Amino acid sequence: MLRLPSGKPIFLAFCFVWCLMAVGTHVAAADENHDEMVVEKVVVSLEVHVNADNFSMSYKVEPLPNSHAELGEGPHWDVDRQSLYYVDIHVGKIYRYDYNENKVYKAQIENETLAGFIIPIEGTTDEFAVGAGRRVIVVSWDGVSPVAKVKKTLFEVQQGDDRFNDNRFNDGKCDPQGRLFAGTMKYVGDEFEHRYGELYKYEKGGKVEVVKSDVGISNGLAWNEKTKKFYYIDTTDYEVKEYDYDFATGKATNPKVVFNLRKNSPKDHLLPDGMTIDTDGNIYVATFNGHTIYKVDPKTGNVLLEIKFPCKQITSAAFGGPNLDILYVTTSSRFGEPDPAGTTYKVTGLGAKGLPMAKMQV
Repeated sequence: MLRLPSGKPIFLAFCFVWCLMAVGTHVAAADENHDEMVVEKVVVSLEVHVNADNFSMSYKVEPLPNSHAELGEGPHWDVDRQSLYYVDIHVGKIYRYDYNENKVYKAQIENETLAGFIIPIEGTTDEFAVGAGRRVIVVSWDGVSPVAKVKKTLFEVQQGDDRFNDNRFNDGKCDPQGRLFAGTMKYVGDEFEHRYGELYKYEKGGKVEVVKSDVGISNGLAWNEKTKKFYYIDTTDYEVKEYDYDFATGKATNPKVVFNLRKNSPKDHLLPDGMTIDTDGNIYVATFNGHTIYKVDPKTGNVLLEIKFPCKQITSAAFGGPNLDILYVTTSSRFGEPDPAGTTYKVTGLGAKGLPMAKMQV
């Protein structure tokens, strides 16, 4: 059930307007620098109107050009460069969407096959922290070239225990003070049965500590400085937890569930994935198996809005654009999901703004 911002339930449904910008895969003109033809994927945009008593809104979902990733994740909006950075996890690629050019640039990280997240490093214009396997590395990239180079390894976790051999970093993000929070997961085998993941914190100067163990799939992260809260998702728990958070020390305590995605039958449970937060303190929870991002008031647990997409596997979201009022959303095309799965989208017309995302303090 949806609810108005006042908390009243919306019983009237949506009017969907599907705008097919391309109705099937087609072949474009040959690239001037290559002999092969360029095959473009299906591109779908979506306009949604919500109407109820004394309340109406519409939002628009549009694809970014040439933005496909098999497992798109980790969106980070860089205010300085007016660019969205994100990754394609299982192939070790990093992406940059340039807002002013309306263009996506891609790079393969040299000698790497995994990239869990990408975060710009404070004080630089071309260095990024990237989760690569169980390491966090510093990558040098100008944001244009097709290859990015590894400068060094910042730290590595879960060494010396065979249980962790198939673990990798998944989602990562910095708190407003620039501390890196990033978590691991088992990516070969059953993550629900083998909860070998951990959530880590890295502080400027190199101190690394475990924030939480017994993690299945470490995922979404968000902070609210006004209320001194930290939000965290372990996908295998089917819920979002809220912590009291000390911004001076980076300590998270007193977890409690603020959004439960379990259904009546386990096979119907929704899988929460990445997450972001707006200036009003509402959290936006992506669902890997639900076609939807849920806008949730964590004070009540009420769903304020369901943001729908033309593909199933919604992985994460970040506010960006010149006014931080565009919601950028990554998706996945794993397990044979058809086009337009894997497209990265922008959502406009939500009437909400995000917070500037912090760069990493090294």
